[in-house]
Amino acid sequence: MRRYFLRKKEAKAFLREMAQLGVKLGWEARARVEVAEEDGLKLFLLDGQPVAAEKKGKLLPLLIKPEVLEGLPAVVVDMGAVPHVCNGADVMAPGIVEIKGDFEQGSLVRVLDERHGKAIAIGEALFGSDEIRGMKKGKVVKNLHYVGDRIWRLARSLVG
Repeated sequence: MRRYFLRKKEAKAFLREMAQLGVKLGWEARARVEVAEEDGLKLFLLDGQPVAAEKKGKLLPLLIKPEVLEGLPAVVVDMGAVPHVCNGADVMAPGIVEIKGDFEQGSLVRVLDERHGKAIAIGEALFGSDEIRGMKKGKVVKNLHYVGDRIWRLARSLVG
């Protein structure tokens, strides 16, 4: 695994981009941003804690730190959908029981389980929140990162 620190200018750009996504980092601008690369996968660490990954040129907040995700809107899925979402399936309209917050098409959203309210995936909304509320069928959230995927396992190994 290759690890290196970003320059100050790059680190500020990273922090700015994360803030634009609605991610609450809670770290000061002076935090050291480190990059860990393994097999084409790039993770970003703040003060040694993994907080984001780069996938297809886009930044994704990590599920490993739930407090970081608090600023993102969410869709709550029923417990029948949880095993499928945790295996990488996209979120379908019939599985959604609640939508928390408003979002536009293309926005990042958290996928929460109904029973515990824990984030099980990060996805990209295929429709706006108002449209999803009226939908009865079809894919509504594209699954980008989920509990147990390659990104999650690598981040977990970096935490210790």
